[in-house]
Amino acid sequence: MAALARPRNGRMIGGVCAALARRFGTSATTMRVIFLVSCLLPGPQFLLYLALWIFLPAEKSTASTAW
Repeated sequence: MAALARPRNGRMIGGVCAALARRFGTSATTMRVIFLVSCLLPGPQFLLYLALWIFLPAEKSTASTAW
């Protein structure tokens, strides 16, 4: 399983669904559909999304900045 970090590529809003999809080995589209369907259920889905957006680290850049 990959580390839980918001990717720089392939994200739409905050990269939370893309990060969760990478972690659990599914596609980002599948994770986004699961999130949208879960919004039909009662619960704090949006608050959880915002918390993950704030607390998940962004993926480190692979480009080297050394001269």
